[in-house]
Amino acid sequence: MQIQIAGKQIQVGEALRERIAGGLEASVTKYFDRAGEGHVVVSKPARTFEVDCSVHLPSGVTLQAHGEGDDAYSAFEKALEKMEKRVRRYHRRLKDHHQRQKEAIRSEAVFEGVIRSNEDEEAEVEDVGEAPAIIAETDTQLKTMTVSMAVMQLELMDKPALMFRNAKHGGLNMVYRRADGNVSWVDPGVAN
Repeated sequence: MQIQIAGKQIQVGEALRERIAGGLEASVTKYFDRAGEGHVVVSKPARTFEVDCSVHLPSGVTLQAHGEGDDAYSAFEKALEKMEKRVRRYHRRLKDHHQRQKEAIRSEAVFEGVIRSNEDEEAEVEDVGEAPAIIAETDTQLKTMTVSMAVMQLELMDKPALMFRNAKHGGLNMVYRRADGNVSWVDPGVAN
């Protein structure tokens, strides 16, 4: 498994690098023979250390985990514990869904970007007050999957929302985590 380890405003020592590489590889290869790529960022924004782990599996699924602690090792251990839990859940759900889904998950390239407004709209925004800015500009894959697979992806990626193409009818759908902890599903349906 190829793992990139980076430090953000911190030097990552060789002992910590070995612990991160060994721990992450062991947790993923325990359930999957072919491990993908891993990316770990160790940072110290304030008084605590933060570790963000991301593992991209050959199946196309990306698992993410975040940990915080008083030192870099404890922060990594917390992130690793979350990652192991997500890998185990994904592996279990793959076994459950393996018989149901015969075709491969299809994906489409989608561009997410900053939307620039014209001057008239900017004047309206100034009258109303400050509006939030769209800050993300990334290319992402829009996958075709079932609703249950989308909910699983949402949990594994630890994201607040996930947009996908519904395998049943091909329309755009979204699942998101509500403030009360439940997951909501938005299906605008197919236009006839």
